[in-house]
Amino acid sequence: MNILVVDDEKEIADLVEVYLKNEEYNVFKFYKSEDAIKCIENENIDLAILDVMIDKVDGFEICKLIREKNLNFPIIMLTAKIDDKDKITGLTLGADDYITKPFNPLELIARVKSALRRYTKYNDKKENDEIIEINGLSIDSKKHICKLYDKEVDLTPMEFDIILYLALKRGEVVSSEELFEKVWKEKYFDSNNTVMVHIRRIREKLKENTKNPKFIKTVWGVGYKID
Repeated sequence: MNILVVDDEKEIADLVEVYLKNEEYNVFKFYKSEDAIKCIENENIDLAILDVMIDKVDGFEICKLIREKNLNFPIIMLTAKIDDKDKITGLTLGADDYITKPFNPLELIARVKSALRRYTKYNDKKENDEIIEINGLSIDSKKHICKLYDKEVDLTPMEFDIILYLALKRGEVVSSEELFEKVWKEKYFDSNNTVMVHIRRIREKLKENTKNPKFIKTVWGVGYKID
């Protein structure tokens, strides 16, 4: 697995590299955003760890660039800020997770492994399709492909897991807490609107009417459901 690490704080980048290499990951480490962008264009990356406050082109812009290239590998943002606005910005641009500095390297490794398991599962194309059909929305749980009116929707692995879980619970209201713990597989601590931001991104990709969504409906004060 190839992991991109971008942080202009050399001590942090070097520390992350050591822990990743101890897990036998192949690491592309950069202190400058320009070098990281060249790497993204020339290497097959499986996961990126991006510092938000890096020089010239910040982590948000690199994240945006990755998603504009239709690259769906997981992105973990590193931020020294604890402002929810910054977290939501990263998630809105397509980041899958974030960790606030200072952080425990072992926690970072756990997040990396979780994201890579999801990404590997997403890209594992198998036979014997299991397809869920909902009013023009087609979700292939084996091939991890989502189509809207026969056109593939470009979802990240995290986004696919969210819509798949809601589809499997069709007709039931799923709370933000349940959705977070089932998809992120971590204890719910939603002071940052993580679930809401991901739902919003999925709706945008499904070209949903925000006031009257056809697929993912909000049950105010309770959660979300697909009818």
